[in-house]
Amino acid sequence: MNSSSYISFSVPDIGEEEIAEVVATMRSGWLTTGEKTAQFEKEFREYTNARQSLAVSSCTAGLHLALTALRLKPGDEVITTPLTFCATITAILHAGATPVLADVDADGNLSPESARKRVTSKTRAIIPVHLGGLPCEMDGIWRLAEEYGLAVVEDAAHAVGACYHDVPIGASSAPSDVVAFSFYATKNLTTGEGGMVTTGSADLYEQMKTLALHGISKDAWNRYSREGNWFYDVLEPGFKYNLPDLLSGIGLQQLRRLESFIAARKRIADLYRELLADVDELELPRERAGRRHAWHLFAIRLNLEQINLDRAEFIESLRKRGIGASVHFIPVPLLSFFRPWAELPHNACPRALALYPRLVSLPMHSRLTEDEVRRVAAIVKQTLHNARRAKKSFAPCA
Repeated sequence: MNSSSYISFSVPDIGEEEIAEVVATMRSGWLTTGEKTAQFEKEFREYTNARQSLAVSSCTAGLHLALTALRLKPGDEVITTPLTFCATITAILHAGATPVLADVDADGNLSPESARKRVTSKTRAIIPVHLGGLPCEMDGIWRLAEEYGLAVVEDAAHAVGACYHDVPIGASSAPSDVVAFSFYATKNLTTGEGGMVTTGSADLYEQMKTLALHGISKDAWNRYSREGNWFYDVLEPGFKYNLPDLLSGIGLQQLRRLESFIAARKRIADLYRELLADVDELELPRERAGRRHAWHLFAIRLNLEQINLDRAEFIESLRKRGIGASVHFIPVPLLSFFRPWAELPHNACPRALALYPRLVSLPMHSRLTEDEVRRVAAIVKQTLHNARRAKKSFAPCA
C-alpha cells in the first residue's frame, strides 16, 4: 500500500485563515480565554439562533456542566442511548446521577418509545444523541419530557450545522434546556479540542459559566472594588472547562466556513449513495424529511447474512487497499467498565446490539475529492462482490 495514496477516515480542513488567526493570537500576548472567545461565542449564538452560548474545553465538559447545573442528586436517573461515545455516560456519572439506557430506532438514534418505557419516578433528564449528524426524532422526545417534567440535554457532538424542521440544532426556540457541541479534531467544525453549549435559560447559562471556571464569581476578572481588581470570590466548587483564545481563533474561522464544509459533505454523501445504490450487501444511511443532516459520518450497514466475512475482516480488507474506515460506536453494554450495570434487565437494548456488528463508517471529510470517493466506493463494491455468499439451490423433488 502506498501511504501517499491512503484515504484517511477523517482529515481536518484547516486553511490559511485559521493559521493566520493562531499567529495573530500568539502575537497579541493574550492566549487564554478573552476577546476572541467572546467573539466566537457571539458568532456561534448568531449561527444557531441561541440566546446564550458558552465556549468550553470539550463537548464532554459541556454535558457535565449542563447536568451539574440541573442540580442532579444521587439516585436521580438520566435516560440516554447505548449507541454513543462513552463520554455521554461518564458525564451522567460524574454529575452524580444514574444512567438508564433506552434502545434505538432504525436510524440508530434514541427511540422516544423506548425512552418512554424507561421513565420512572427517579427520572430527571434525557440526553438524545444526534448520531452521525442526523437529528433525533425530537418531537417525541420533547413530548415525553413535557409529560414527565424532564430536562432535555442534547448531545450534538456530531450535529453542528444540522437542523430539525428548519430550526438549527442549538436554537433557543426549541424546547431543549441545553445543547452541547464538540469541536474535536474530526468534527465538522474543529478547534483541535473544544466545544460549546447553548441554552435559552439565563439561569442555566449563569450557573454553567460560573462552574466552567472554578466556581469563581462571574465578574471576577473585571470587577473593581475597594480591594482592587485582584479580588475574586468562589461561589461553589467548579471545574476548569474554559476555552482559550488560541483555540477560539481557529473556531471563529472554522465557523465562518462551516456552511461550505457541510455543503461539501452533502455532495460526498450524495455521491456515495449514487455509487453504492445497487449494492445489495449493504444498506446506506438516509436523510429524513424535515431534518438537515450534518453528515459528520457516512455509516453503511453490512448485510452480514449475504457475505462470508465479518465487519472486522471487511474493515481490514479496506485498510489493505488504502481505505481508512472506522466504527461508531461500540455500544455502552459491551464496554468493560459499564457492562455490569448496562446488562441489568431494565437497560436492555437489543436493537442497538443487533445494529452494532453491521456498522462501518467510510471516509467522510470536506477535503475528500470526487476521485477519492469513487475509489472508496469501487473498493467497497469489489470487496463485497468477492465476499458474496453462494445462493443455495434446491433440486426439485423426484
